[in-house]
Amino acid sequence: MTGPSHEQAIDALVERFFAFFDNRDGAVPRLADLASCFADKATIARRSGAGTELYTFGEFAAPRIDLLTRGALRDVHEWESAATTHVFDGIATRTSRYAKAGLLEGKPYGGSGTKCFLFVEVEAGWRIASVVWVDDAA
Repeated sequence: MTGPSHEQAIDALVERFFAFFDNRDGAVPRLADLASCFADKATIARRSGAGTELYTFGEFAAPRIDLLTRGALRDVHEWESAATTHVFDGIATRTSRYAKAGLLEGKPYGGSGTKCFLFVEVEAGWRIASVVWVDDAA
């Protein structure tokens, strides 16, 4: 195999995913950047005390673009703090611990949680087929 290893390619993909959730220093998150991380028909879910919310890519992305670009959520960034990745012939899993920090409505905002990714290798490279997350209890 030439080029980056599968794990290096997945690391770069996850870095692009988390980079979307960063509007520090005037950065403007672009929908196309986030969309390029996902496979067609990807599924997204959030687990909380209220249950599980399932999203299409559009249902997930639209409100986050709004929050990140309209001023309610400022100087925010989200980053991966630890991860375990397993690669199998054309599919991969990754469990990520993450943290986030910024200002929401002018007040300090932050937290941490776990994201579980399922990746598929398609002609264009590795893409997210599914991501599920849960925030840690405050």
